[in-house]
Amino acid sequence: MSIWPNRSSSGAAAEDWRSGDDRAVRVPASARRRRLVMAGLLRALAITVVLVGLYYLAPLDALSRPPAPATFAAAFLVLIAAMVWQVRAVLTSPNPAVRAIEGIAATTPLFLLLFAATYYSQAHSHPQSFNVAGLTRTDTLYFAVTVFSTVGFGDITATSQLTRTLVTLQMILDLIVLGLGARIIVGAVRLGRERNAGPQGAQRDQG
Repeated sequence: MSIWPNRSSSGAAAEDWRSGDDRAVRVPASARRRRLVMAGLLRALAITVVLVGLYYLAPLDALSRPPAPATFAAAFLVLIAAMVWQVRAVLTSPNPAVRAIEGIAATTPLFLLLFAATYYSQAHSHPQSFNVAGLTRTDTLYFAVTVFSTVGFGDITATSQLTRTLVTLQMILDLIVLGLGARIIVGAVRLGRERNAGPQGAQRDQG
């Protein structure tokens, strides 16, 4: 007869058992989940730091030579590829909810930095694109963030038709990222959980 009580499926979900030093140590599932979330956020923070570093170190002046629509199209393709990769990672992750948090925390800075780089190249190839001349990388990143947050202080504004079109596209994509993107991530989390629960349910039936 075992000295440990049998755990039901609900009990297994509520706590995690680990053996060590000839005794069992109970680790609440909530504490384990918090550790996973913190680890995911730290990874996302590290990715954000790397992306910001690349933004300030990349030769963005070279992007001022191609037409702005071409630069935006390339940035948009990079964003789509990153989002597809994040969704696939959520679907295959053993912890899809935690992976989704990490994915959103990493994709949003990429979205803002890609638009900031586009604005920077546009400001340097066509100085009349904004009401302020000689915008720095910090200025265009600041502008992209204010558009994303719908704050709109008005200190930097788009003045050319092309730049206003780019800003309009960012505002539309902001709604997509906040709305449709969130729905896609939630759906991927649900599918990932169902996929992970399938083999476990089959093992319980065989047992």
